[in-house]
Amino acid sequence: MAFTGSSLRIQGDDNLGSMLVGTVMRKVKSRTWKKQRYFKLQEDCMTIWYKSKKAGKPHSTFSVGDLEGVREGHQSEVLLSLADEFPPDRCFTLVFRGRRGNLDLVADSADEARSWVRGTRKLMESLESMGERERLDQWIGDWFKKADKNKDGRMNFKETQDLLRMMNVDMNEQHCHSLFTMADRSQTDTLLDEEFVLFYKMLTKRDDVMRVFQDFSGDGQKLSAADLEDFLREEQLEAEDAAGHAARIIETYEPSDAAKQLNAMTFDGFLTYLGSAEGSVQDPRWRGLSQDLDQPLCHYFISSSHNTYLMEDQLRGQSSVEGYIRALTRGCRCVEVDCWDGPNGEPIVYHGHTFTSKILFRDVVQAMDKYAFKASDYPVILSIENHCSVEQQRTMAQHLNHILGDALLRSPLEGKGLTGLPSPEELKGKILLKAKKIGGLEERVGGLTEDPLTGEVSDEDEAAEIDDEHSHRETFRRKTKSVPSVFIGLSPLVCPTRASVPLQFSMRFPQGPWAHKGVGWTDARNVSGQTKSKQRLSKELSDCVVYCKSVHFSGFKHSRLHQKFYEVSSFTESKARKQLRDAGGEFVLHNSRQLSRVYPSGFRTDSSNFSPQEMWNAGCQIVALNFQTAGEAMDLNDGLFRQNGGCGYILKPSFMRQPGGGFNPEAPQNRDSYLPQVLHIQVISGQQLPKVNIKEGSIVDPLVRVEIHGVPLDQGKQETRYIENNGFNPVWYDTLRFTIHTPELALVRFVVEDYDKTSRNDFVGQYTLPFCSLQQGYRHIHLLSRDGTRIPPASLFVHVRITELA
Repeated sequence: MAFTGSSLRIQGDDNLGSMLVGTVMRKVKSRTWKKQRYFKLQEDCMTIWYKSKKAGKPHSTFSVGDLEGVREGHQSEVLLSLADEFPPDRCFTLVFRGRRGNLDLVADSADEARSWVRGTRKLMESLESMGERERLDQWIGDWFKKADKNKDGRMNFKETQDLLRMMNVDMNEQHCHSLFTMADRSQTDTLLDEEFVLFYKMLTKRDDVMRVFQDFSGDGQKLSAADLEDFLREEQLEAEDAAGHAARIIETYEPSDAAKQLNAMTFDGFLTYLGSAEGSVQDPRWRGLSQDLDQPLCHYFISSSHNTYLMEDQLRGQSSVEGYIRALTRGCRCVEVDCWDGPNGEPIVYHGHTFTSKILFRDVVQAMDKYAFKASDYPVILSIENHCSVEQQRTMAQHLNHILGDALLRSPLEGKGLTGLPSPEELKGKILLKAKKIGGLEERVGGLTEDPLTGEVSDEDEAAEIDDEHSHRETFRRKTKSVPSVFIGLSPLVCPTRASVPLQFSMRFPQGPWAHKGVGWTDARNVSGQTKSKQRLSKELSDCVVYCKSVHFSGFKHSRLHQKFYEVSSFTESKARKQLRDAGGEFVLHNSRQLSRVYPSGFRTDSSNFSPQEMWNAGCQIVALNFQTAGEAMDLNDGLFRQNGGCGYILKPSFMRQPGGGFNPEAPQNRDSYLPQVLHIQVISGQQLPKVNIKEGSIVDPLVRVEIHGVPLDQGKQETRYIENNGFNPVWYDTLRFTIHTPELALVRFVVEDYDKTSRNDFVGQYTLPFCSLQQGYRHIHLLSRDGTRIPPASLFVHVRITELA
């Protein structure tokens, strides 16, 4: 084979031909930053190369595999701001996976832009349709080109040694030379690309898989259909129609026509099957729509975002419509909008009283209109934190009604009456507003009206939550009289500009500068004991709220006696923990009837996240996370919502949906149908783990940690030993064992780290999935990056077995 990207190249395609020739386009970052760059598709049809026209400027590259999508026209804030300068048919945006910034480009002509848009999409589609074997071939080809320093299509022994270090292999020189010599069939002391493939196969010989293959092979050379049936029944525990399943596997994964005619599978076919989605640790059937979506909204966990407009931290970070686009295209079904009075009568969205940038509420609604149902047809909840005057609330209502049209739910569903919350299925294609409301559905259904309500307009008054959390601190126990003393601990950077407040006054809390939205004149008066200001609600905005009326939580007894099914209470993470600790069973019962939203503490100014698992344990549906911040919390969120077709709704276990379920996450053994299980995981090997330390000669020392996230009794983690200097094909055969008391709520997280005895281990990759979706037997785990994107061909090979607790 030749590494030319032939599997991706489409012969005679004019768009790809134009990309291969190259094009000068403007790369734009703002109205003032517009630089010309030369863009060119490389011969591998996988890499896009670009360089400044200025002499001496270095070039940059990115892979087509790094792209998530291509947007035509003015579909970014930057390109929208340049709409008067560049027509939409010359503009497009390359959207990268993960949290990497997008690339906004302007071509010199509409034809050039069209060629790049269509050509890039075709390459992305071709890449998406590639099988694991083709992906691996592409990966090998990429490494070959990196190591071929003089670009002569050959690799000498020195280049081969350098390549091994780049690929995380610390190999004995004598052994390396032996493999090199065996692969050098042309006897030229160099490896051609076909010879390099042979070298790679010898290098990656899978003895671990060969042992399994030979255990079930009758002759040690192939698996007959009967052999494969035995493997499926005994190891993979897939007894249902094993004969038909074996035949389908041979037909799908066996590369040898001769073997297919014998109804048998070679080792290569067996390895391809184990590396496929069917051989993955997560049952592929769980990835499609597989759950009942006809139950009330409160019976589902809902993928939810906090401060969705932020791209970075909560003090100086950028606010962007892109935050909504990214969250929605990831399947998020509840987004947050913090609204404040803006200039020219237009409401703005930003993190109040901070230096985060501002965007127009209108632009957010337009993004909702365009992207709400790209990833999922199921309803989106727009959670409003409202700090606007009545006039600008009316403007908000006008934008919602005009832009969203029929997609905005403005009245109860016909025939639904006041019997309870509708289901995700009934609300398909609808956007629901979650905010304060004048009166309730009863008045609306009965045709009654009320005057505008005087009260707090903010959905979640996070500043009040912060005041409450600090009420027991010594700093706040001191009684103060003067206005300036109210701001003790406040940074002047975030104090509202009021003539009566001396802005030069500055002190700090021991934990760092105080800065959070909502902290300002109104909150200062709260701390000093004065009455909090009241604002009026606009009836027009109130009328947009139907099934998600925001109300203050006054206790479980009050809720049980007085709260309506359409009323939603919000909790800061600390208050939710307190309720869970003091009355976990009542919290679960409350959430079987009502929607609850939990959001991060106001002290998380770095946009960090709490663990959503503890809130899911209580049945909280809207557990809002900072989607812009990678880490364990988002891994858990992605893992839970990766199932059920990524629709953003996961049906809660039956014992959390029934009013008399009696489930308490603190005592799971007391529930009916309690059936603990034991998870045995043998971590066998790793494949092509990425290099994390850029220092030359550095090789990964990998270890694998398996974590269980669930009810408190199930929380646990165990590790394998570390393998020194081998990130390429480490072998462990280490077995880990966990007892799972509430399997319906448990998530399993596999983490690979680079062991370091002197400092914190470096993250290599992870994969998280629900315990209930685990496939038993011999399985591969295809690792994800910190951003949650695939890092092929990095994987783990494991054996999974689940038994009942004796």
